[in-house]
Amino acid sequence: MKAYTVRAHRSAEALPTKEQLAWRIAEVAADPVEVAADVADMVVNRVIDNAAVAAASYSRGAPSAARAQALAHPPSSGGAGACVVGEPLTTRVSAEWAAWANGVAVRELDYHDTFLAAEYSHPGDNIPPVVAVAQHAAARGLTGRDLLRGIVAGYEIQIDLVKAISLHEHKIDHVAHLGPSAAAGIGALLSLDPGTIFQAVGQALHTTTATRQSRKGEISSWKAYAPALAGKLAVEAVDRAMRGQTSPTPIYEGEDGVIAWLLGGFDARYEVRLPEPGEPKRAILDSYTKEHSAEYQSQAWIDLARRLHREHPEVADPERVERIVLATSHHTHYVIGSGSADPEKYDPGASRETLDHSLPYIVAVAVQDGVFDHEASYRPERASRPDTVALWQRISTTEDPEWTRRYHSNDPAEKAFGGSIEVTFTDGTVFRDEIAVADAHPLGARPFARADYVAKFRRLAEGVVPETEIDRFLDVAQRLPELTSDQLGQLSFTVDPASRAAAPAPAGLL
Repeated sequence: MKAYTVRAHRSAEALPTKEQLAWRIAEVAADPVEVAADVADMVVNRVIDNAAVAAASYSRGAPSAARAQALAHPPSSGGAGACVVGEPLTTRVSAEWAAWANGVAVRELDYHDTFLAAEYSHPGDNIPPVVAVAQHAAARGLTGRDLLRGIVAGYEIQIDLVKAISLHEHKIDHVAHLGPSAAAGIGALLSLDPGTIFQAVGQALHTTTATRQSRKGEISSWKAYAPALAGKLAVEAVDRAMRGQTSPTPIYEGEDGVIAWLLGGFDARYEVRLPEPGEPKRAILDSYTKEHSAEYQSQAWIDLARRLHREHPEVADPERVERIVLATSHHTHYVIGSGSADPEKYDPGASRETLDHSLPYIVAVAVQDGVFDHEASYRPERASRPDTVALWQRISTTEDPEWTRRYHSNDPAEKAFGGSIEVTFTDGTVFRDEIAVADAHPLGARPFARADYVAKFRRLAEGVVPETEIDRFLDVAQRLPELTSDQLGQLSFTVDPASRAAAPAPAGLL
């Protein structure tokens, strides 16, 4: 990996194109280095993971609305179009709208992979736009190997940016790293030259910067749409760049660019490490998926709460608990903890999107139920249960400098996303415990492997996708690197007729 110092430049400095971060990103994307076997294996895992959560979210409101919009946009004459998850494989829509609908379906339940560092991200959000373009443009001779390179490049760029540049510090939504990474991934898929990818990356970044209010206060259904929009805009940016259209330059370093006015300003310096020419892209192996449908920083806490449910059931009884304090990292405390100062995080009437960003709520439910389910744990009657509300109100978070240090550590052996719990009982006794990483984390008690991803898909698709279709999709997905052009369109799944008939089909303007 090579480190590049990135900063804002005055226009008079005339930063050369090939010294700009967008060009460095484009060079990485255009480098046709071979994908390693363990990286290819993980890509297959994450394609299955995305499909699992998309199946589970099929009939929910946001995916249904996005799907209805996509189905109103058939493919142009420029390609075959792309599949919409859940629909028959012969149903094709325009690639950018498939990226939109499938991106919402994947993100809706906040249940797929994650990477946390200076910024946070769900790098699996790169998969829907890259797959959509692969299916649409398959006749160009694309194969599973091309798709593999595209997905790997998208993960690499997003994770490298997330390691180096904090967006939330400046209240910018994290999908500002996704637009450039998805554009880079599509460029790698199509084997575009660095100049074209450079323009696409700049356009994608310029159009995907927004405030992080989508993850603050009363969190709305837009939380699922924000990354989907970034993927859709990345597809459109690549299309424009291929037609010879240019982007604002320098997009990161310009006098009125992203760093100068949206990030740290002219005093900021960012050290961005990217693969050197010929160096394999392996960043996907630094990411981790979710066993539970909730914000990643709550994954370890859910596992600790499940253990307490089994071994210390008294912690679940609000009549015996005076208070519970969760000492954790700065990010966890201020984003999903009481440090956010969001009263909605303690509101029994809050939206599902808000509750999955409330660590006090999540811990209360998990310690009482011993499980945390993507549906049952968020139902209004569950959130308003009196004993849960009473326990929930007794739980607070606090920042612990050591957990913050471990959260930001670049050493995988000590990087942690959990914390320590202190329970003070009404009789004056105190109980303490801690957890560093989730059970499913690569360093956790039960690291996720292929069998776990397959089991997750089967469990979440049960009752929604026919058994024969589950088997067919898993067979195709696990052969991804060897897929031919004609087989790329099989990398989706169809729900059963009853699920399709029961799903909402909301009408709109278009």
